[in-house]
Amino acid sequence: MKAITIPAPGSLDRLTLTDLPDPGDPGPGEIRVAVHGSTLNYHDYGVATGNMPSEDGRVPMADGGGTVEAVGDGVEEFAVGDSVVSCFFPDWQSGPPRLGDFSRTPGDGIDGFAQQYVVRPATAFTQAPQGYDAVEAAAITTAGLTAWRALVADGGLKAGDRVLLLGTGGVSIWALQIARMMGARVALTSSSDAKLDRARQLGAEYLLNYHETPEWGAKIRDWSDGGVDHVVEVGGPGTLAQSIDAVRIGGHIHLIGVLTGRGGEVPTAKLMAKQVRLQGLIVGSRDHQRDFVRALNAGGIKPVIDRCFPLEELADAFRMEERGEHFGKIGVTI
Repeated sequence: MKAITIPAPGSLDRLTLTDLPDPGDPGPGEIRVAVHGSTLNYHDYGVATGNMPSEDGRVPMADGGGTVEAVGDGVEEFAVGDSVVSCFFPDWQSGPPRLGDFSRTPGDGIDGFAQQYVVRPATAFTQAPQGYDAVEAAAITTAGLTAWRALVADGGLKAGDRVLLLGTGGVSIWALQIARMMGARVALTSSSDAKLDRARQLGAEYLLNYHETPEWGAKIRDWSDGGVDHVVEVGGPGTLAQSIDAVRIGGHIHLIGVLTGRGGEVPTAKLMAKQVRLQGLIVGSRDHQRDFVRALNAGGIKPVIDRCFPLEELADAFRMEERGEHFGKIGVTI
């Protein structure tokens, strides 16, 4: 079967289209899935480029959407023909976080979904949202579930809340759609006026170009009458100080990305004075994903897929992500 593998050390120039053995029939508790779609995340980019080293010959891509082809003994949740989507932490079924690494994450610690077929435990998947194609379904695994857990599962988002989003990548645009579905008001920053206009069309209310307004925290605080309730913080140390300026006293900063680096100064005095809850998080559990799917079925929104690449052009897809050209998600068809 057709697959992409990453020879160690990884780099986009070394992504290899190869032929792997078919995984065969599912055993007890397993399902066989024909994988038809995936989407790119910065975690996948880190593995593909070798910045997050993985095993030699690793099959990349954490997100996988497809169709059940066979079920093993004891599987009752799925049937042949079901549309399913993978879980980022296949062993984290419910409850509080149990993992602090990626040792069991597809595309990193174990083989991912840049291949035509997989046989995995049934508990490594959920049903896909109704009416989603495989690429759209794959978009919920990492970016979508991260935004859902941050705002809803952990943040308790409610109608009328004010939310600040940074940039227009996959997590931020998912968060915009979720916030609007839940009746929240959204401010969003970007360096691109064209992307800001697209965000406005999706319901963002207050938009700022951070190149033109580098001290955007105070502007957001003024717009939100004292500070926003939630910040989905994807930048990390380079943007955190402005996010603290923007959030209300007792607000919530959801730290889910480090696009500006992995270390730096944090204005701890201001963080304490504002009594802000700063929470780091990585994606979510299978139960979180099942709740998210139910919400999507009720809410009727679909992810924004900027462009789809065939599996054979995965390196070109990553180069588009590297250049920051995308709005929302970049898809891969398999």
